[in-house]
Amino acid sequence: MSELIHGFNSDGVVTVNRVILKPEYGVEELELRVAELCENVKTYHSDTGFVGGFVVLNSGQISNEGSSLGQAVVSSLQGREALIVTFWRSFEEHERSHRSDTFQPLFRHVLELCENGNEEIAYRMLWSGKAYSAKEARAARNAKERYAVPV
Repeated sequence: MSELIHGFNSDGVVTVNRVILKPEYGVEELELRVAELCENVKTYHSDTGFVGGFVVLNSGQISNEGSSLGQAVVSSLQGREALIVTFWRSFEEHERSHRSDTFQPLFRHVLELCENGNEEIAYRMLWSGKAYSAKEARAARNAKERYAVPV
């Protein structure tokens, strides 16, 4: 497995929080509160299990080429739905971090923005990787053309 997040091993845990903003809050408020929370995790848990993470905001675009649920043009959650994705050495270390006195007040502050409450799901990484270089991509295509068995 190639490293998506430097230092994240295949036996680690990926957690995903889905946040849907209440109508009275804007993305700027979410960015501020999540930044405070993420800074806390980096400061207090980088040496106790936290490996990295990212936060993404629903852009509204829906891939009709990659979706099988109809041909929608735009997501109704555009600008209101965010995913907070974190990478941990273990689930136990993740849970311990969330019980910390410094984390809980900031976590509750983020939850005030959420119309959907919160459910944080832990996942096991099955695959990650980065794109090939142009040279590697040419070699991969050549190998496929030469050796691939048709499906």
